[in-house]
Amino acid sequence: MAGTIREIAERAGVSRGTVDRALNKRGRIDKEVEERIFQIADEIGYVPKKEKTAVKKESVKIGIVTQLAKSSFMIPIRKGLEDAQKELKKRGIVFVMEECVTVSEEEQLAAIERLEKNKVSGIAIMPVECDKIRDKINSLIEQGISVVTFNTDIVGTKRSCFVGQDNKRSGRTAAGLMGMLTGGQGKILAITGYFGNSVNSMRVDGFVDEIKRTFPGLELVGVQSSFDEKEEVEKILVNTLTAYPDLQGAVIFSGGQGGVKKAFEELKLEKKPHIIIYDLTTGNIRALEEGIADFLIDQNGYTQGYRALFILTDIMQAGSGKGQEFFYTDIIIKTKYNI
Repeated sequence: MAGTIREIAERAGVSRGTVDRALNKRGRIDKEVEERIFQIADEIGYVPKKEKTAVKKESVKIGIVTQLAKSSFMIPIRKGLEDAQKELKKRGIVFVMEECVTVSEEEQLAAIERLEKNKVSGIAIMPVECDKIRDKINSLIEQGISVVTFNTDIVGTKRSCFVGQDNKRSGRTAAGLMGMLTGGQGKILAITGYFGNSVNSMRVDGFVDEIKRTFPGLELVGVQSSFDEKEEVEKILVNTLTAYPDLQGAVIFSGGQGGVKKAFEELKLEKKPHIIIYDLTTGNIRALEEGIADFLIDQNGYTQGYRALFILTDIMQAGSGKGQEFFYTDIIIKTKYNI
């Protein structure tokens, strides 16, 4: 156990006030007495209070849990996380990253449990929408572990804040753009990634609601899952265009947008359907430039990753567990003319 000011005073034969002044360089003290005080302090392993506080801060750990780690939309999110970690490490915060490849509740639950064993004080998570994860998050919060969700949210928890896009509004935006492109008439298709991913589900919900409300002349011929794979996107488009040669448009809410070009090349279409895609990645920028896609909706993934860690750190340091419940990132619309 580290020594105390009282122990130093007893060994040096001086008052505790004298020891305090010597150690903190306050006031005039006999040189020999001061040297003796520092010698005893070293011998008994005395640690000043402010250094103890710094050590305590260094031991604070924040866990990060992602999902679909190999998907292209994760590139800007990961960059935001990395930049935030570099800055926050200066505050003595230690980060433990758990990147999940799927949207499997078992994979994510195991990742959270590893962070628990690692004794993290807070977790920033892209949660899988399911009861097991919901219950686990609430259990963490009851233990005093602060939780912030980012990119994806989960209902029925006491998490402090969600950092990400208003996904229903984003879906309505996609519907509005599709209505403009098609003149509000014709058959359209929606391609999602995983039905278990709340981001995709909410975007599709917003899209369908707005189509029904504002564009009754548009007929949604299907909502299909691509598992964020370009081969699946290609297959879905080829099959749909074969069944509906007059398809006017498609929104790809998922990853795997590279499959759009493959489908067009395979079918050698004279007239291509209008295409709306998501996330400002290198491949998607190329799709805009080549005229494969008409519009791109970006969710500002960098800000999601970056702000999530800062908001979580601020909540933990405030000690209240409370903060702004929603931090919505911009819905950014890109065309080949403004990339």
